[in-house]
Amino acid sequence: MFENLTEKFQGVLKTLRGQGRISEGNIESALREVRLALLEADVNYNVVKDFTAAIKEKALGAEVLASLTPDQHFIKIVHAEMAKMMGGQAQELDLARRPPVPVMLVGLQGSGKTTSCGKLALFLQKKKRSPFLVPADVYRPAAIEQLKILGSQIGVPVFDSHSGADPVEICREAVLYADRNGYDTVLLDTAGRLHIDEELMEELRRIKAAVDPADILLVADAMTGQDAVNVAKAFHRKLSLTGVVLTKMDGDARGGAALSIRAVTGAPIQFVGVGEKLDALEPFFPDRMASRILGMGDILTLVEKAQETIDEKQARELERKLRKSQFTLEDFRDQLLRVRKMGSMEDLLGMIPGMGGKLKELKGAAPDEAELRRTLAIIDSMTREERHNVKILNGSRRKRIALGSGTTVQEVNRLLKSFQQAEQMIKRFSQAGNRKPGRNLPFFR
Repeated sequence: MFENLTEKFQGVLKTLRGQGRISEGNIESALREVRLALLEADVNYNVVKDFTAAIKEKALGAEVLASLTPDQHFIKIVHAEMAKMMGGQAQELDLARRPPVPVMLVGLQGSGKTTSCGKLALFLQKKKRSPFLVPADVYRPAAIEQLKILGSQIGVPVFDSHSGADPVEICREAVLYADRNGYDTVLLDTAGRLHIDEELMEELRRIKAAVDPADILLVADAMTGQDAVNVAKAFHRKLSLTGVVLTKMDGDARGGAALSIRAVTGAPIQFVGVGEKLDALEPFFPDRMASRILGMGDILTLVEKAQETIDEKQARELERKLRKSQFTLEDFRDQLLRVRKMGSMEDLLGMIPGMGGKLKELKGAAPDEAELRRTLAIIDSMTREERHNVKILNGSRRKRIALGSGTTVQEVNRLLKSFQQAEQMIKRFSQAGNRKPGRNLPFFR
């Protein structure tokens, strides 16, 4: 996401970098490029106008500190204004009240409401909450069944709704049921339409009156750009939204909706959907997102993802193996699976400072999902003895592994060669004495 915008900002900063100081002339030139970049990213025109005016005022009204170059000074101002435009502070769900806490998910049909309901349930489950899913869309065929399937996949209970029942009564009964059975958060998957109409809004208003939700989240498709902003504006006017969930952010290289929604509607983005998997839902941090857009990376999110997937005990054991040069293909496989859980390689690279504007160049260098699957298939086709001692892998064993993994002998040989090179590097680190290989290799912390 924001790939094109990041690239444009990198170009603006590169131009400023060659200037000795900030002047009205080079600021005007830089802001012209920023304005065009934002409009190309489908950001609302009035938002762009206010944003660039605020930057100009601050850039020209402040002296460049002795410790900063013009481009550093400019990026500092742009970062602060961009974070402010997207809401400033991250907005969390209001879960402090007496449980069960109802949370309504609303939106148009096809925006990803039901899937987002399942993703949010999994997110809350990881936060030690006990969510309860409620299918209140009694009109769309298979909507109830879809939520039940999602619930079974993540181990979250689903209220027993049925087509034709009154959605208001379903929600009211579900909250009572959750109270009796000890669930602390009730996620209401409400009905949507292909367009906004009074009948839909009236039903949603009745549900709101019946259960008094702590949060009303609009689920909007980021790929629709300014249409998503207009939808948010209409829903906010009728229901007083507390937040927005933007889906398909991984497919939106422009990001105009994310940059416009808060400024246009007043409703903050609380979550973004960054993939199809049920764990692909992230809290939205305006300051972190601004850093990523400007190519400054997002180390905090990267560290949080690592902490979620890497067990401290396992990390210590891995470090011991690295010190003694006992790293095996089985360990290598485990690390690949952990990195895979953290997200796509492209997303992870985008969180590293300075890499944001180079993603297009790195696309061919980073291993894709298909390559990762082939590597895992090759290792999984080996016996435990083979994974622990690659020296026994003769020609016939390699042929068997290739056949079992659906790959070629050449691909098996390439993997083994790469692993042996990694082994030699680890050995050199171990022999260095004061070096600590486990702390110097990525994702092994």
